[in-house]
Amino acid sequence: MKKKKIISINSIKDKYNDGLIIIQANFNGFPDSNDVGQSHRDDGHLFILQEKGTTYIEIDFQKHKIDAPSIIYIHPNQVHRLILFENATFSGWIITSENIQPEFLKLLEELVPANILPLNKEVFAIISEVASLSIKLSERKDEKLYYPILKESCNTLVALVISQYLSLAKSSDQVSRFAVITKAFKLSLEQNYIESKRPAEYAKKLSISTSYLNECVKTTTGHSVTYHIHQRVILASQRLLYYSDKSIKEIAHELGYDDYSYFIRLFAKFTGMTPVAFRSKNLD
Repeated sequence: MKKKKIISINSIKDKYNDGLIIIQANFNGFPDSNDVGQSHRDDGHLFILQEKGTTYIEIDFQKHKIDAPSIIYIHPNQVHRLILFENATFSGWIITSENIQPEFLKLLEELVPANILPLNKEVFAIISEVASLSIKLSERKDEKLYYPILKESCNTLVALVISQYLSLAKSSDQVSRFAVITKAFKLSLEQNYIESKRPAEYAKKLSISTSYLNECVKTTTGHSVTYHIHQRVILASQRLLYYSDKSIKEIAHELGYDDYSYFIRLFAKFTGMTPVAFRSKNLD
């Protein structure tokens, strides 16, 4: 079986020393570059503003359709690839973590994974105008303060996008106790999913009862705590199956499962195929 040693990482630092890039592009049909057409990560935070048409993209092995006008944020840890464009016009920018204001970076970490966000006409017009201005600024390389000007303009875009994601939630004085606990659980899950597999362990970390944690998470997300734990582990296993040459047994052990057969059954339950079938499908 053909295997990959490591998943491709597209580095803007290699091409752009400043760690910043912003462009506008028009495409119709399949991607013309393997850099974006094959599953990869970027070494920066990616934002896609869909201005016209439709873009089909796969993020963490799930296919998505981005219709204009909308925006999507993709974290550097997320595996993704562009699949197809249908008369698509979009602005895209990638900005490395060191170029993002710390308060914005913290908020971005809390958004992952971010859903495609449809934009109303007024908001789209504002973000599109700022993106257009940022693109023009990126072309003025002779400016004495070129880098800080470009950095601040890109951070303005980042802030606008974060603001739109946050506007979906209730204002801070109206956020329900359930939502607060669910957010805390998800942050804890991201840090502990390999070592902690039982809802009771997360309830203990949050100093609440297991039944109350389940009630909060189920009410807020529609899924149980156990479902979210399993879903996070399956995502990690999919990434390992794709970009490593480790055996299924090694991957199961790395993710905290000594019962190899149980891991295979769990994977099949969530994905509809065995780990071997998933690896073969994605490496063809």
